[in-house]
Amino acid sequence: MVGWSGYPGVESPRGSSTSTARFESGAAAPCRDGPPASQAFPEDFAVFLISSAFAQTAAPAAASASDNSFLFMLIPMFAIMYFLVIRPQQKRAKEQKELIAGLAKGDEIVTTGGVIGRISKLGESYVHIETGGNVELQIQRSAIVQVLPKGTLK
Repeated sequence: MVGWSGYPGVESPRGSSTSTARFESGAAAPCRDGPPASQAFPEDFAVFLISSAFAQTAAPAAASASDNSFLFMLIPMFAIMYFLVIRPQQKRAKEQKELIAGLAKGDEIVTTGGVIGRISKLGESYVHIETGGNVELQIQRSAIVQVLPKGTLK
């Protein structure tokens, strides 16, 4: 018996039933089983792929100049990051710490929210500021952004 692949004794993967439809011209066309195996994937093409795979084996790894150049590029990148990002941030943090440590009663300040006032009481972590009239606010020391020159508030 000739199966759907055209070879004697080879049957359809779905059993012995091969269903074919007929075109208007009367030629038989496979329906569900797909094209014959000889047309779908020729054997000489498979051999071509396998031989190409064997031909592309990797050469033994050796220490090359590209490994060393990667290290030579990595060190300057860390230096650039240090001078452009880390060092300025540390400098700003140091200035903020000095500003908060140097606060005194009567200093005129600006908070992170933009509130301007005069310090009336100092605590360890909180500061009381007068903003005008009889309004007194209690804020954290870390919320102070700037100390204004004396005489800014009237």
